[in-house]
Amino acid sequence: MADYFKHASWIWTSDGAGADEYGEFFGCFDAGEEGAVCRLSCDGDYTLFVNGRYVASNQYGDFEHYKIFDEIDLGGYLRAGRNELFVLVWHFGADSQRYRKAAAGLMFEVEQAGRVLLSSNETVLCRKSLAYRNGYAKSITGQLGFSFLYDATKEGAGELAPAVKVHKKCTVYPRPVPKLQLLAPVYGKIVRKEGNHYLIDLGRETVGLATLDLVSDTEQKIVVAWGEDLQGGHVRRIIGGRDFSFEYIAKKGENAYTNYMLRLGCRYMELSSEAPIRLNRLGLIPQVYPVKKRKFDGGTELDARIREVCVRTLELCMMEHYVDTPWREQCLYAFDSRNQMLCGYRAFEGGNAEYARANLLLMSKDTREDGLLSICYPCGMDLTIPSFSLYYFVAVREYLDATGDTSLIDEIYDKLISVVEAFIRNRTDGLVHRFSGGNHWNFYDWSEHLSGRLGHSEEAIPDLMINCLFIMALESLRDICRRAGTSFAYEDVLKEAVRETKAAFCDEEAEAFSLTRGGGEFTALGNALAVLVGIAENAQALCERIAGGEFTECSLSMKCFAYDALLRTDEVRWRPHIVEEIRRNYGRMLDAGATSVWETIDGGAAFGNAGSLCHGWSAIPICYL
Repeated sequence: MADYFKHASWIWTSDGAGADEYGEFFGCFDAGEEGAVCRLSCDGDYTLFVNGRYVASNQYGDFEHYKIFDEIDLGGYLRAGRNELFVLVWHFGADSQRYRKAAAGLMFEVEQAGRVLLSSNETVLCRKSLAYRNGYAKSITGQLGFSFLYDATKEGAGELAPAVKVHKKCTVYPRPVPKLQLLAPVYGKIVRKEGNHYLIDLGRETVGLATLDLVSDTEQKIVVAWGEDLQGGHVRRIIGGRDFSFEYIAKKGENAYTNYMLRLGCRYMELSSEAPIRLNRLGLIPQVYPVKKRKFDGGTELDARIREVCVRTLELCMMEHYVDTPWREQCLYAFDSRNQMLCGYRAFEGGNAEYARANLLLMSKDTREDGLLSICYPCGMDLTIPSFSLYYFVAVREYLDATGDTSLIDEIYDKLISVVEAFIRNRTDGLVHRFSGGNHWNFYDWSEHLSGRLGHSEEAIPDLMINCLFIMALESLRDICRRAGTSFAYEDVLKEAVRETKAAFCDEEAEAFSLTRGGGEFTALGNALAVLVGIAENAQALCERIAGGEFTECSLSMKCFAYDALLRTDEVRWRPHIVEEIRRNYGRMLDAGATSVWETIDGGAAFGNAGSLCHGWSAIPICYL
């Protein structure tokens, strides 16, 4: 990195910035028409224009100690002689589950033939944007962060002044994966118009950038909402404290606007205006991560449809990294992405290894005082799901199985050890305890007994789930160490964990494993994990009861562990059962008109009407059909 940004500084419009603030930065440079590049990094998000044309957008999610820059090809945008560069930067400035608060800043340089033509310093002119409502801080969800208000009557307004150098102590790295590609706009069909209200159907779940074209006879506010389905003839816009909408103040006459920073995931868009308008077009510019899909053979026509919708869901959930749902959160979770990576190894040519590696590396850059991984990455909230930290080990081992790339181990090994040690500190008598404190969410599944209590401190007692997952993580770490040629220092801990977990949670009378010692909560997921980590002496009988629905059922995302337990015990016997269950559950979605797979089998009605209809963790049929 020493050769990059030698003459560039971090700059902003002032020496301080509040939450939800927009900066506009202008520079000029002389160039030939041959190729040039712009290297750029910012806090928050950006949109780059050259000579009035959109070039690129979307900052990679990162940390100050792992700051990512883009190298953007300017070929095709330059003209011989004077060129104009404009960068719009959106500084979020408030913690969310996909952003960790840091000082506002932009750093860039334009290079051609080894010569720097322009770089970020005090010669760059800038201003606080007046078109975007600064400090508006209108939240969409606690995960997504802010929406926006754009005022077209104030485009280009405001006096320019020299940029100010700001202090940001960052270590910069190149983007580890390609940028997303923009496809042709998808303009929705107007399916209902009532007065100043328009309902738009994009035809299927789509992820991309909002774009509109309309004519207004007067200045007025317009509200655009988005959603995945219709209830009572409208999208689910207001759900509890969530608000899936943005606002646009139209100028008199023609209005054309695209927001290149906030990605929407939806099928429907709903526009309401104060006065009549002529709506020419409203829709999304799809953004896709470049992959090449593998061909699947065999199975029924329904199997092919299920595979197709699962692979499409994976693609919709690929931004700079895997996201759980593009509609509600757009967050990278250790468990969600584990399922997505596992499916991706099978769905995409080359296993999409580069992308999976970048996901795992980004997670390793997370830091917490308790040594666990945060709930998402990057994350500004003091919140963790301890069990998800253990799935990280499984995901790393599966990455090594799929790719053979041991180079990742050197980069993340210290993080693996720090996480293991955090669990060891939280165990007594050979058993890991649930983590107490409201910032520890002891979540295992969206099913009875296993969903934990978000925001509440739970009693620090051992349970079957956390101990089985601890065993699974140690077994994965042992395999990781073997591949790296490093000694595994936790063999005694692993043996003790196996012995004590079996002794504590095996209910001899019920001939099954209880969630808590003597508690009588028998779950399919817990008993499946007991089979998978080898503490069940009656695996065949447990599998009969798991398949027969005798225990509390798993949700869609956790079915993979039940299926793996069945297949490991008797593949010939249980494969037809698994295939038929997949056909039943996912056929139900297709019959309901799904164009992507749901978060849970309850669809949009789940979680107080906040269920996602596009959720990457549910794409697991790819691994079993």
